[in-house]
Amino acid sequence: MKLSLPIVLVCFFISISNYAQESTEVVPKRIYTTKKLKKVPVIDGDISEDAWNVVEWSSDFTEKDPDEGTPPSYQTKFKVMYDAKYLYVAIRAFDDEPDLIQQRLSRRDGFAGDRVNVIIDSYHDKRTAFVFTTTAAGVKGEEIATQNGNNWDESWNPIWYTDAKVDDKGYTVEMKIPFSQLRFGKAKEQIWGFNINRTIFRFQERSLWQRIPNSQSGFISEAGELHGLIDLVSQKQLEIQPFTVLQYDNYPAETGNPFRDGSDFKVNGGLDAKIGITNDLTLDLTINPDFGQVEADPGAIALDGFQIFFREQRPFFVENKNIFDFEFANGRDNLFYSRRIGRNPHKKKGTDPNTDLVLADGEYADIPINSTILGAAKFSGKTQNGWSIGILESITANEYAEIREVNGDTREEIVEPLTNYFVARAQKDFNERNTFIGGIFTATNRDLRGNFNQLHKAAYTGGLDFRHNWKDRDYFVEGNIIASKVLGSKEAITATQKALRHNFNRVDANHVNVDVNRTSLTGTGGRIEVGKAGGGNWRYNGGFIWRSPELELNDVGFLRQTDEMIQFANLRYLWQVPKGIYRNIQLRFAQFSTYDFDGNYNRIQYEIQGNVNWKNNWWTELEIGHKPRIFTNVFLQGGPRWRFSEENYMALFFGTDRSKKVSFTLGHVNTAAKQDNFAFQRYVLRINYQPFDALSMSFSTEYDKNPNRTQYVNQTDFGSVKRYILGEIDNQSWSTTLRMNYSINPNFSIQFYGQPFIARGRYSNFNYVKNAVAENLNDRVTWYDKNQISLTNGVYNIDENLDGNTDYSFNKPDFSFVQLRTNLVARWEYIPGSELFFVWARGGTGSADPNSSLTTGIRNQIIDRPLEDTFLIKATYRFVR
Repeated sequence: MKLSLPIVLVCFFISISNYAQESTEVVPKRIYTTKKLKKVPVIDGDISEDAWNVVEWSSDFTEKDPDEGTPPSYQTKFKVMYDAKYLYVAIRAFDDEPDLIQQRLSRRDGFAGDRVNVIIDSYHDKRTAFVFTTTAAGVKGEEIATQNGNNWDESWNPIWYTDAKVDDKGYTVEMKIPFSQLRFGKAKEQIWGFNINRTIFRFQERSLWQRIPNSQSGFISEAGELHGLIDLVSQKQLEIQPFTVLQYDNYPAETGNPFRDGSDFKVNGGLDAKIGITNDLTLDLTINPDFGQVEADPGAIALDGFQIFFREQRPFFVENKNIFDFEFANGRDNLFYSRRIGRNPHKKKGTDPNTDLVLADGEYADIPINSTILGAAKFSGKTQNGWSIGILESITANEYAEIREVNGDTREEIVEPLTNYFVARAQKDFNERNTFIGGIFTATNRDLRGNFNQLHKAAYTGGLDFRHNWKDRDYFVEGNIIASKVLGSKEAITATQKALRHNFNRVDANHVNVDVNRTSLTGTGGRIEVGKAGGGNWRYNGGFIWRSPELELNDVGFLRQTDEMIQFANLRYLWQVPKGIYRNIQLRFAQFSTYDFDGNYNRIQYEIQGNVNWKNNWWTELEIGHKPRIFTNVFLQGGPRWRFSEENYMALFFGTDRSKKVSFTLGHVNTAAKQDNFAFQRYVLRINYQPFDALSMSFSTEYDKNPNRTQYVNQTDFGSVKRYILGEIDNQSWSTTLRMNYSINPNFSIQFYGQPFIARGRYSNFNYVKNAVAENLNDRVTWYDKNQISLTNGVYNIDENLDGNTDYSFNKPDFSFVQLRTNLVARWEYIPGSELFFVWARGGTGSADPNSSLTTGIRNQIIDRPLEDTFLIKATYRFVR
């Protein structure tokens, strides 16, 4: 193998050098001792009641940002007390200019305007915390913070009570938090991690009760402590939430198609439940879940042949998803990608009877959009002794297409098999929470009756991960290792070997080849990284990643590419104390190189990045990169290894103060390759506008221009020679996103989301591969001259040897894809945890004339033609014990 050992050793040395040169400032741990209340306060934001007199105030907050370690502009104080079922918190946020307090209304989890966050590490594991937020306008928000404050999950929606009031001294907040929404052990006196964060929005200033220096690695681990919680009794959670959905769809009728007559009406119902098995562990159940109010995916199109990653937005899978995450490499690769559950059916209309639903002339089919989730259950939580546990089980149904035959009869054909998904995840903390080890196991099993020879019958993955911190968590080493095994018919495993992410059929590969007799594949992957995460101004890390050619995760995970080894190193320097015209500065240098398992040195990249937050709260980001070597094994889709020309790139973004009523971001990305092999330009404009507290609007538009003289088009045979046909593409895309939120009060909001998207590609100057790894572009490809190529009825005919006969042909590849997605949602939380949704969704997709401009394409496909409308009412009611 040609992997350079000196490169790995140098990067390892960079990662561990200077170990003893810097130390972290030691800050004394603060303690607040609470007491049992004698009288229950009314939660209305007024903290003047006598009920609060049973405990003392605590204050002396310290500024966290921008000038860490100094007194804040205005102080904050708080009290905490409790009874058998609830924790009560009162907060006084002083402000000499109460008229300038930002009381921005938003829906729940809006996190806008002046606010306070109560951070409770009831596990006291120094890695996980429950965060309760109240704004000066009384809007609530909640998050679960994990990975010692590196991951904040706002999908958690517990039932609790809060209110706020603004007065001549600033504003006050009251909170009432049920113990049933927290997780803690059985000690006679509970000791919890505890901190309070205050944000003064107009100054973009944060202050903390327990000071945490910027040089300190970690956030949850550095919190103060809450004492005095005596003889708490476990409050096991029991919540049942049935729902009902009414849905009406209106769309353009299709002549002769009985399944597209212009409208549909549906009634649906289901049940969600949350059961506290112990005070540490919770069982979540869902039966026939509904995701009708979920925002649509953004528009996207991929010319490289790889699948696009879309984030999870379905509530059942979003909540506590951090417990199941196992990102093992870089990018989006993960052993669990929940969007595989309930995916669109594998069989679609087509002509291949082995993989498609084949219809005769005059037949129509009604194919389900998604697989039905019959039921799903999650068992998750974290125990007092350091175990983090997550188990998920889900079953999706056989899905059938209803087919109307020419004679009027109907039949059903299966398009997706019954499938069971299982995920188990565990981690264990020890060494005073400085070390954890964990593991994951996933299983996908399908009932393949019904001609699904192209699918895996079973797929299994497993992995181990660890992290160890030392020297006040300033230094770390972490890593993971995974393995996968897929089983299926010869046809299924052959298809997997030929999939672009594996590319076993690459003609010049010496280490892989397609074996049509295989019925399983087993692969591995992993990551090892060491670095410095805190202490002083320097940060650095380096490591190694690998994905073997046989690795396969895409039955219930996400995997973009295999056959890759990556060496990487990063070095950062931080200016964390405001001086002169800046608040803080960060400068970063990054380098990585890649190899394949055949020993080929494929890529190296260098990058310098700088971020500056200015004194006036404006900010600037600059990134410059150089790629002197770019080879790829997959570009020619089974063809030889391909070389792109040397590339340089630059990105510049800047933005204004986000606390103002109007703020904006401007950005530009520019990439250029030698000999104009390819280029990329992106122009970005984002505007946020808050005309008054109850209304916020944001507008974002992006225009991309991505010309490429050697874009892959097709491959064919020319006698005994394989021809890989490329073309010069003028590739442009434009998307605009508009969001509006109007909040009548903290529990009633109206939201609008709209996004038109268009992507257009025009091809010209076709060529074919001559020497795929040549450094000079003119040696890499040969351009067809005008006598060799002709266009007839949308087909390019090639007479390569100029003998007057067509040697081969390919379809004109030009495209113009247009999409519109809009949602108008009114949401009313009429009692805590119970909601009404009123939804109007409008959208459509189509193909425009590639010869038209982008604006004309949108007008023809979106403005001048009928669209599809969905009207939906969803009602939920949460029963809580």
